[in-house]
Amino acid sequence: MLEDLKKRVYEANMLLPKYQLVTFTWGNVSEIDPETKLFAIKPSGVEYEKLTPDDMVIMDLNGNKVEGKYNPSSDTATHLELYKAFPDIKGVVHTHSSYATSWAQAGRSIPCYGTTHADYIYGEVPCVRCLTKEEIEEAYEQNTGILIVNEFKRLEKDPVAVPGVLCKNHGVFTWGKDAHDAVHNAVVVEEVAKMAFRTELINPQVQPAPQELQDKHYYRKHGKNAYYGQGN
Repeated sequence: MLEDLKKRVYEANMLLPKYQLVTFTWGNVSEIDPETKLFAIKPSGVEYEKLTPDDMVIMDLNGNKVEGKYNPSSDTATHLELYKAFPDIKGVVHTHSSYATSWAQAGRSIPCYGTTHADYIYGEVPCVRCLTKEEIEEAYEQNTGILIVNEFKRLEKDPVAVPGVLCKNHGVFTWGKDAHDAVHNAVVVEEVAKMAFRTELINPQVQPAPQELQDKHYYRKHGKNAYYGQGN
C-alpha cells in the first residue's frame, strides 16, 4: 500500500543523519497522501541504518495503524494534529538537532538576525511553552501538537511562512509541502539557530534585522511577485 509514499518517507528519514540532524534514533519524518488522507511515518526506535522503505508505517488521521510490522514513531500523534489543523502542509519532521534544541531548552524563540533566516522563514521561529503536568500526563504527544496549533493561531502565524517551531524543553518540529521539503526546513532552522547563537556571542546587544530587509528577502522568494531562481 502506498509504496511510493513509503519510499519517499524512507528517503527523507535517511536525510536526517546525512545532514547531522539526529543522533541515534532522535528524529522522525512523515508525509501525508492528499488523496487517501493516510500518512507514512518512521517506526519507533528503529536505527536508521537498519531501516527499509517497507518499514515505514501507514497511519490514518484517527491514529489507527493501517499497515506496518512496527509500532509508529512515538511522536505520531503530534504529526497527526499538525496534518489535521494545517491542510497546506504535507510533510512533518521532528528532530533534536543540537543548536535549535538548545534554543528550545532555553525557552527562546530564534530571532531573525539576517537575510539567511529571512529567505526561508518570515520572522522569528517561535518557541511555545512547556506542557503542563496535566497535559503531559493526559496525552503528551497529542497535546504537543494541539499546543503548536493553538499557539500558531494565537500568534496569527502562517504555517507556510513559518515552517517550524521550537517546543520548550523538548526539540524542533518543521514541516513543508512534502517530506523532503520538511527536512529542508529542518536543516534551515538548525543553521539559523547556529548563526543566531554565534551572533549573540559576538554582539550581545544585537537587534533583529530591519523589517524592510526581512520583507525583501522573504518575498523575493515567496508569493506571487517572487523573482528568485529560474521558475518565475
